[in-house]
Amino acid sequence: MWIPSKLTKPGRLHNAIVRPRVLDILQQAPLYKLVLFRSPAGYGKTTMAVQWLADKPHVGWYSLDESDNDTFRFINYFLQAINKATDNCCPNSQTLAERRQFSSLRSLLSELFSELSQYHHKFYIVLDDYHLIDNEEIHEAIRFFLKNQPDNVTLVITSRTTPPLGTANLRVRDLMMEIDNELLAFDTEETTRFFNQRVADGIDDATASNLRTYVEGWPSALQLIALQAQHHRKTLAQSAESVSQFNHAHLWDYLVEEVFDLLDPDMRRFLMQCSVLSTFNDKLVAQVTQREDALSMLESLNRYGLFIYPLEGEQNWFRFHHLFAEFLTHQRHTCIPQEEKSLHQLAAQAWMKLNIPHQALFHAKQSGDDALAAQILRDKGWRMFNHGELAVMENAITQLDKEFLYVDMKLPLLRAWLAQSQHRYNDVEDMLRESKEEISQRHVTLTANEEGQVNVLLAQIAINKNDPQRALELAELALSQLDPAIYRSRVVATSIVGEVYHVQGQLDRALPLMQQTEKLARQYELSHQALWAMLQQSEILVAQGFVQAAYELQDNAFKFIEEQRLQQLPLHEFLLRIRAQIYWCWNRLDEAEECAYKGIEVLDSPNEKDHLHSYSMLARIAIGRGELDKAARFIEKIQHLLLQTTYHVDWAANASMSLVLYWQAKDDTDSLSHWLDTTQRPAEASNHFLQLQWRNIARAQLALGKLEQAEETLNFLYQETEKYGLTTDHNRNLILSAVLAARKEDEGLAADYLKQALHMTNQTGMIGNFLIDGASIGYLLEKISSKTGLGDLEKHRAQQLVKNISSKQRSRSVHFDEEFVDRLINHPDIPELVRTSPLTQREWQVLGLIYSGFSNEQIAQELDVAGTTIKTHIRNLYQKLNIANRKEAIETAEGLLKLMGY
Repeated sequence: MWIPSKLTKPGRLHNAIVRPRVLDILQQAPLYKLVLFRSPAGYGKTTMAVQWLADKPHVGWYSLDESDNDTFRFINYFLQAINKATDNCCPNSQTLAERRQFSSLRSLLSELFSELSQYHHKFYIVLDDYHLIDNEEIHEAIRFFLKNQPDNVTLVITSRTTPPLGTANLRVRDLMMEIDNELLAFDTEETTRFFNQRVADGIDDATASNLRTYVEGWPSALQLIALQAQHHRKTLAQSAESVSQFNHAHLWDYLVEEVFDLLDPDMRRFLMQCSVLSTFNDKLVAQVTQREDALSMLESLNRYGLFIYPLEGEQNWFRFHHLFAEFLTHQRHTCIPQEEKSLHQLAAQAWMKLNIPHQALFHAKQSGDDALAAQILRDKGWRMFNHGELAVMENAITQLDKEFLYVDMKLPLLRAWLAQSQHRYNDVEDMLRESKEEISQRHVTLTANEEGQVNVLLAQIAINKNDPQRALELAELALSQLDPAIYRSRVVATSIVGEVYHVQGQLDRALPLMQQTEKLARQYELSHQALWAMLQQSEILVAQGFVQAAYELQDNAFKFIEEQRLQQLPLHEFLLRIRAQIYWCWNRLDEAEECAYKGIEVLDSPNEKDHLHSYSMLARIAIGRGELDKAARFIEKIQHLLLQTTYHVDWAANASMSLVLYWQAKDDTDSLSHWLDTTQRPAEASNHFLQLQWRNIARAQLALGKLEQAEETLNFLYQETEKYGLTTDHNRNLILSAVLAARKEDEGLAADYLKQALHMTNQTGMIGNFLIDGASIGYLLEKISSKTGLGDLEKHRAQQLVKNISSKQRSRSVHFDEEFVDRLINHPDIPELVRTSPLTQREWQVLGLIYSGFSNEQIAQELDVAGTTIKTHIRNLYQKLNIANRKEAIETAEGLLKLMGY
């Protein structure tokens, strides 16, 4: 349950003066990205913002407090405020936020901007009291929002301090309007009108000027002076005299003497008790104060104006003015310290009745009542976990005394799942070990169901640590122990068993189990687990050679993501990754590239280590196109990431494939030899990623001329594919076997391997693996395509492959990589103009891309530079080669290629 009062702007005080001086300045506000109201407490930032926006039809208001430093909580309220301002224009973003189905705030805000592009009215979003936010992740999100927000939105921030949002840059670029304390401070004319509304005798200009000078135009101080004059029947001049030394340090003493003491004891006590709550309604106050007349007391307080703000649109919801709240907290600690614990306990119980457990936990923590905090976690912990309130829960659990934490396994399991959700696998094991020891010391026996939940966690850790056998034992044990009603744990355990079978090569057992997992997950609305099961099924089908069926299942997964609004989950990137792999093997490189870039966008991770798979695919695509200079940039990223951390063998094998292919294309035998000497050699090849790793080894051995070793490796791979039914990997391995036979000058055997591979490709469609070895097998494909012995479909495929290989070889030369340019420059028949006016490496790249038919925009995108930079390169190469236009550039490039024998 969200607190509605946080999304409604404060009501306008009935006696607030209109301030045309500031309102005139704010008329230009719609032209700015940011309007910042910045001043110390009590200068009327919120009041001024409310007054300015009173007649604006599209306003979203978010009143912040310290609890809003929780990222999940902040972004939910922020999106609700935007939806309120835009007539619910962004429902998808809101749903993603509420379900915590986003990988980062940036990716979620990108979805928001997409939805906002359909909304064309001017609107305003207010973040009130932003100085209470100290979460850097939130600051970064708001910086991103400011940088990319649509022109029809103005962000409004009120803050006591300058927020860390790049305001200096915004100010220099004239994108920010700042209303500071100098503007918010009352001038003499405003001071006169202010007091004329409050004091029967009115005020003369000289007295108004003196009062303003005394308090430097501080509106809250002026309000205090007016209250003193009213209650003490003093003149304003006398009041001014009594506060002639007024400053912030004296505020509390002044409030005690001149305001608080004027209230009757019953009202003072009521105020101090209420101050334990930052936001409240009559029900909360009634519970905390134990008064039946709480609503009437609040209504009477409302007449003072200074003390509490009524909130528009939400009946009976209030909050104290922050300045006054600080004062009341001081008074509560001073005057009724003996009630502090009981007040927080009552507040916790009141919030629980409203089903807002994070607020209840806050007060339980403040009360020091571990028993109460533990009970809240026991009753509402899983609800909070499923709603993503992880930081609040972990903070509360870690502060519990052991006697309350280890009553049974309920809270220790919750704590362990919190650690597991953050991928702290070692911590989880330590936590479970400690929990069992502590509970044993208290002579508490775990139930079978609790043992099962512990084993599910341990199984999850084992599979993450690449220990499938241990994971299988634990998952199967858990399934025998779990209560049938513990749906989430049973589905996770079933999924782990299926994943283990997949990893162990037991595909016929893995597939039906993953289908069962998907069915159960859908039945119990566990969308993440259902999607995971679909992705596992897809990989199993690919391994079995049913690539088209896997492709169609991926289509269903994309639809499921759309239906369940899972676009920002890391699992979406996983789906894009395995889709890109199919596209690459089908030689649909443009679509593979699109998936890889979209995967990077989905993760939107500041830590590049998460992008290793995408970089590996992009490098492979560039190599496939002959764009070795472009591939080099991705290879450099891959090598850097592999040095930074240890990856699962699946990730490492995919990265190694790109490295080996690149070094092979560059004839870099030193790098190949070093990799071969240091790379991991798995004990078996029972699944697709272990097969890939061994295939990388075989490829490196072939490139280094270690033919006997390569033959041993390929024989091992053949035995493993036969043993585990890895049809698609056998298809790939046959192509390498053909390369090996060709190197050993056994064309007959090489042709037999190619014929088998072509036949299998009718089922798998895996033509990409033929193309990466085109230089070695192209002539053989041409031979067998012209002879009898091949079926019509295989013959057609062989002929098409020959054309593709030829095109690929041409592509390599067109892109003028460093090796080609070096040979060109040293050719004896090179034109003298080219020799005497040497092009830079980048200019050679641009010439090659012009020859390939790329537009300026496409060249800029290909080389990842600005369009103006490309124009400069083109102008320079035209001058150096004495050519006038693109047509002459193409003719020049063609002449150079012919010179080199292309």
